[in-house]
Amino acid sequence: MALRVLITGITGFVGSHLAEYALAEGAEVWGSCRWRSKTENIDHMRDKLHLVECDLRDLSSVQHLVEKAAPDYIVHLAAQSFVASSWHTPAETLHTNSVSQVNLLEAILPRKADAPRFIAIGSSEEYGMVYADEVPIKETNPLRPLSPYAVSKVTQDLMGYQYFQSYGLPIIRTRAFNHEGPRRGDVFVTSNFARQIAEIESGVRPPVLYVGNLDARRDYTDVRDIVRGYWRLLEAGTAGEVYNLCSGREWAIRDVLSFLLNRSRVRDIKVELDPSRLRPSDVPLLLGDPSKIQREVGWQAKIPFEQTLDDLLEYWRKRSRAA
Repeated sequence: MALRVLITGITGFVGSHLAEYALAEGAEVWGSCRWRSKTENIDHMRDKLHLVECDLRDLSSVQHLVEKAAPDYIVHLAAQSFVASSWHTPAETLHTNSVSQVNLLEAILPRKADAPRFIAIGSSEEYGMVYADEVPIKETNPLRPLSPYAVSKVTQDLMGYQYFQSYGLPIIRTRAFNHEGPRRGDVFVTSNFARQIAEIESGVRPPVLYVGNLDARRDYTDVRDIVRGYWRLLEAGTAGEVYNLCSGREWAIRDVLSFLLNRSRVRDIKVELDPSRLRPSDVPLLLGDPSKIQREVGWQAKIPFEQTLDDLLEYWRKRSRAA
């Protein structure tokens, strides 16, 4: 009998890639969606998915979702996931991200010993202000969040720990560092650069590319590696533990920009600072240590980030041509 996996946020960037991976593994894939969810990321496999309309902020709706899906695994990806937006809607970000997860945990609580294995999706943003002598960042590093989004993820992380300790639920916590690839929303920096370049190439915008802070350095991994890591943790991760998912390699945002500009078919693109893209505070460096997940479940990033960027740019070129 096939494993049943429930993916919240299945119509999103990571959710759609995880759904593809789970189907390839022979799983029966269920997903939550909202009535206004855009389905373009899953349209190519929609006939293979079981979708349930659900408001994750409503407990009765979540109970119905869990009862119908009857999952062996749950990966809770649905969230307000854009850091910049959290500065404008801090209360909504905290409410959405914390209440959605607590409703899911309450919905599976009656099953107790038979509860599904649950991935609580955290973020490297939880680490926040990291000092020079703390790099690369281990899971034991202090959490010093620097945005409302990061605070909401710390809440989800510690909630997962509390439900594991209090009720013995098989919850595995993750802190994924930056991940990119095709279907990434254009509000995120690498995807936004790629989209601007693709639209400049197709002539729908002038040859000016707008940027924010280019000094931040991030640990980037391909989304297709990240979802493979989530699946390995579902299979073999230790309940109650927290795992970094990262490449252990850093890129400055300006180097990402330079790489994409060098791939552009249009030369002499002007780069201009857009002050609206700057945040009240930004984490200067997030570089992770993946040794724990490598040691415990044998996962490591395989896809070179250069390939990720090429695939992302090609994704936006296709969309620009189709527009």
